[in-house]
Amino acid sequence: MQLMSVQRNALVSAVVSTLREKRSKSRWNDVKTLCAPTSLTPQQFSEITLQLRNNPHLALRFFFWSHRTSLCAHDLLSYSTIIHVLARSRRFKTLTLSLITSAIHVDGPDHRPDRPPKIFETLAKTYRRCDSAPFVFDLLIRAFLKPHNSLDRSILIVRSLRSRNISPTIGTCNLLIRAVSRSRGANAALAVYREVFDDRVKPNAQTFNVLMLGFYQDGILDKVEEIWIEMGKVLDCLDCSPNVFSYCVLLAAFCDRGMMDRAVGVWEEMRIKAVEADAMVYNTLISGFCKSLDLVKAEEVFRQMGLSNVEATTMTYEHMITGYCKIGDVGSAILLYKDMRRRKFRPDASTVDSVVGVLCDKSRVLEALEMFSHVMKREGFYPGRLSFEFLIKGLCEDGKIDEALKLQTEMVGKGFEPDSEIYKAFIKAYSKCGDKEKARKLTEEMFAIGSELEEV
Repeated sequence: MQLMSVQRNALVSAVVSTLREKRSKSRWNDVKTLCAPTSLTPQQFSEITLQLRNNPHLALRFFFWSHRTSLCAHDLLSYSTIIHVLARSRRFKTLTLSLITSAIHVDGPDHRPDRPPKIFETLAKTYRRCDSAPFVFDLLIRAFLKPHNSLDRSILIVRSLRSRNISPTIGTCNLLIRAVSRSRGANAALAVYREVFDDRVKPNAQTFNVLMLGFYQDGILDKVEEIWIEMGKVLDCLDCSPNVFSYCVLLAAFCDRGMMDRAVGVWEEMRIKAVEADAMVYNTLISGFCKSLDLVKAEEVFRQMGLSNVEATTMTYEHMITGYCKIGDVGSAILLYKDMRRRKFRPDASTVDSVVGVLCDKSRVLEALEMFSHVMKREGFYPGRLSFEFLIKGLCEDGKIDEALKLQTEMVGKGFEPDSEIYKAFIKAYSKCGDKEKARKLTEEMFAIGSELEEV
C-alpha cells in the first residue's frame, strides 16, 4: 500500500512537472506516456489540478484533454476540483457554469429532493483544500436556476450555505427571487426574500424592483405600493435610492388602477429627486392618461418627452393614437399615424384596428381601406379581425359590395371566418340594392352556420 502511494505521488509530480515545464504540443503525448498503461484516477487528476491552480488556463486545458482522450473517468471529485480552480480565478464564468451543469448529472439522478445535491456536498467538502472562493456556490445556484434544472435545489443550497455562515451575493439572491416569482408567483418570491436577506446580505434597489414587478405582473397592484414603502425604509438605511425602473413600476401600478393623481405625484417626486425619466416612464404615464381619456395631459407629457430629448418609441405613438381614436379625434390620430410612419415606426395590429375603426365611424371608409391596404403590404404584419369587420361593414353601408366581397375573401385567407355581424352587413347591403334573393340565401346560410356552431 505504501509503495502504491509513493508511485502515485511520483506520477502526480511527474505529470505536473511535464505540464509546467514543457511548452510544446508534445507535452500531452509525454503525459500520456507517463500514465501508460493505466489511466489517471479522479483522485490523481484532482491532485494534479490543485498544483496547477495558479494557472487556471492550463488546468482547464488539462481537464478537457483528459476528458477527450479518456485518460481519466471524471467523477464529482475531479469535476469539483477544476470547478474550484476556475471559480477561484473568477475567469471562464461561462465554462465553469457548463462544467457545473455536467457535474450535476455525472453521478446520475439524485433522488433526494429534500437534501442539497451531491455536487454541492462535494464542493463543500473540497472547498478549503482547493482554497476556493464563495463565488463557486453562486455559480452552482445559478446552474440550478437554469431551465430543466431545479428551483427547489437552489433554495436548499442557499439554506445550507446560510447554515455554514456563507451567503450568496446580492446578484445571485436577486436571480433566485426572480426565478421564484416567475414560476411560483410574487408572494412566494416575497417569502424567499424574507429568508435570504438579513444583516449579512442587504437588498438593493434591484431586489425590490424584482418584487414590485412580480406583484405588478400578478395583478396584485396594492402590494406594489407596500413593497415601495418597505424599499424606502430599507434603502434609506443603506444610503441608497430607488432607481428609474422602481419609479416606473409604481407609476404603472397607479396608472393601471386609474389613480392618475397618485401617478402624477410619483412623477413630481421623480422631478424633485432628480431621477431622470426614460422612454419607459414617459410611455407609462402617457398610457395612463390615454386610458383615462385625458388626452390634453397625455399631449403635455408627450411634448415634455420631446423637450427632454427622450426619443419617442413605437409604443409612445401607439398609446397616443389609440387614445385619440377612443375620443373620436380622427384628425389628431391620423396626424400622429403619419408622423409614426415617417419615423419608420411600425404600428401593431391593435393600433391599425383603432385607426381603421375611427375612420369608418367618420364615414371615411375608402381612406381607411387605402391605409389598411398599404400596411398589409408590410412584411411581417399580421392584421387583426377588427379591421376587416370595420371595413366590410363600412363598404357594405356605402353599397360597395364587390369591394367588400374581395376584402372578405382576403379576410378568410388570413384565417378569420365571417361571423353573424359580417353576414348581417352583406344581407343589409343586398336588401338595400334590391337583391332580395341573395339576401335570403345569405340569411339561411347565416342561421345554418349558427345552428352548426350551437351543436358543436
